[in-house]
Amino acid sequence: MAVSLMDTNFTLEVKDLSIDFITEEGNLNILQNLSFGIQPGEIFFLFLESGCGKSMTALALTRLLPSNLARFKTGNILFGGKDLASLQMSELQRVRGKEIAYVFQEPFSSFDPLQKLGYQLTESYLYHSLGTEAEALKKAKYLLETVGISDPELRLEQYPNQLSGGMLQRASIAMALMTDPKLLIADEPTSAIDVTIQLQLIELILDLKKSRNLSVLFISHDIGLVSYLANRIGIMYAGKLVEVGTVDEILDNPSHPYTKALIQAYPKNNSSKVRLGAIEGRVPLPKDYPVGCHFQDRCSERLSKCKDSKPKSTELSKTHSAECFALDKAHA
Repeated sequence: MAVSLMDTNFTLEVKDLSIDFITEEGNLNILQNLSFGIQPGEIFFLFLESGCGKSMTALALTRLLPSNLARFKTGNILFGGKDLASLQMSELQRVRGKEIAYVFQEPFSSFDPLQKLGYQLTESYLYHSLGTEAEALKKAKYLLETVGISDPELRLEQYPNQLSGGMLQRASIAMALMTDPKLLIADEPTSAIDVTIQLQLIELILDLKKSRNLSVLFISHDIGLVSYLANRIGIMYAGKLVEVGTVDEILDNPSHPYTKALIQAYPKNNSSKVRLGAIEGRVPLPKDYPVGCHFQDRCSERLSKCKDSKPKSTELSKTHSAECFALDKAHA
């Protein structure tokens, strides 16, 4: 899905990305024709349900998917004037962890339980030859304070199991920032921690975006976070990006039937007596993706051609587009 953002320089631009997963049953087209861009200092919120390709998308951007299982079929991943999809591994390793950093869902899995926090925070900084060990430790202390962890000198001497989940998630953000990346990929970073810590982490990410002009790809299945975090939103369903727009465009004027259903299913603060909507059925497995529109079996607006044909992107504005046959006539 292409969205026209005229004369825009993207930190990251994904064009027509398709990835197959190699299985005993044959190649499964897990991600299909993804196209989106993230501007400097922007939080792009990628919403998708479990089973829609969340982790595949996050890992595919720096080719962290296992090469014996995943095959890049088409597309480009443009970053810093280079196409990450075709870089030699030696060049790609200079980008990973330095210019693009990750914060993952489960903070305890982001750290080696046998290594002290100080070693793990400084490892990438030293690997990319950004300074001395003393400079790395100084920066690690500063970043731990920046993300709200007190007594950083003590924390650097501790092991991961000596920190709470919330503290460890903050430490994982500090670790990601050690190399001053241009892009932070946050894959469900708030789902494994309690609500109070979630709000603190959201405020932290917003502060970092503002103070560092940091670009953020925030991947989540919690659409309630959108209005707090995002500049723009991409709605993904069963391996396809079905709608992209600004926060106001998506929340106030959703155009794809799936986006409409999602918003109707989410509780509003002032509507406790209103019956919530429900989306019948389940997200299809990749081996069961329909020939036509992937949402057809659950869609209340489906047309006869949805069964056998894939809809193309309809441009609704310079920043808003959706893939749905029902939009063709209205915006012809």
